[in-house]
Amino acid sequence: MGYLESRKNLAGSAGGIAGLALTFTGLAGAYWPAVVLGLYGAGALIAPPEHPPLPDFPDPSAQLDELRGDFSKLREYLNGVELPPAAAGRLTELTEILTALLDPGWVAAVLAQDPEGVHTLSRAIRQDIPEAVDTFVRTRWWTRMTPGTEPPERHLERQLAVLHEESERLAAQLRETEARRQESLTRYLEDRGRSQ
Repeated sequence: MGYLESRKNLAGSAGGIAGLALTFTGLAGAYWPAVVLGLYGAGALIAPPEHPPLPDFPDPSAQLDELRGDFSKLREYLNGVELPPAAAGRLTELTEILTALLDPGWVAAVLAQDPEGVHTLSRAIRQDIPEAVDTFVRTRWWTRMTPGTEPPERHLERQLAVLHEESERLAAQLRETEARRQESLTRYLEDRGRSQ
C-alpha cells in the first residue's frame, strides 16, 4: 500500500499515462505496451526518493517539564539525607540557583533555546548532585570504620562548589543572551529611526 502512494509510483503512473496518450494518438504503433512500460519505468527511476519522516523529539519546553519533575524527586531525596552544615549550605545555594533556572517563565523560555544549557542542567540534576551526595553517604560510613582518613565532607563540599560554579556560569550565559538581545533591539530601533 505504501508503494502505491509513493513518489516513484506516482511519477511512473504519469509516465504510463503519457505512453497511453502516445498510443491513442498513434505515435506508439504496435509497440505500445513497451512504450507504456518504458515510460512508467523511466518515471519511476527519475522520481526523487522517499524521505523518512523526522523523528518526533519532545520540544525543549517538554524537556524542561520532565526536568522539573526530576528536580522535585531530587529535592525529596536530598531532604532525607543528613549532611554536615557546610555541605548543606552549599547544597542550598545550588538548589536555589537550579530552582530559579527551572521556574516557568521567561528564564525557562530562554533556557529552552539553549540545548547545551538544558544538557548541563539535566546532567547536574539527574547525575552529578545525586551521585555526589550518595557517594558522600557511602564513604562516610566507611570512614567511621577507618578513622584518620580524609573526611568525605571536604570532597562533597568541593563537588558542590564546582556544580554551583557551573550553574552560576549557566545563569550568566543566559543573562548575557538577554543582554545581547536587548542591545540588538536598541540598535535596530536606532537604525530604523535614522532611516525615516
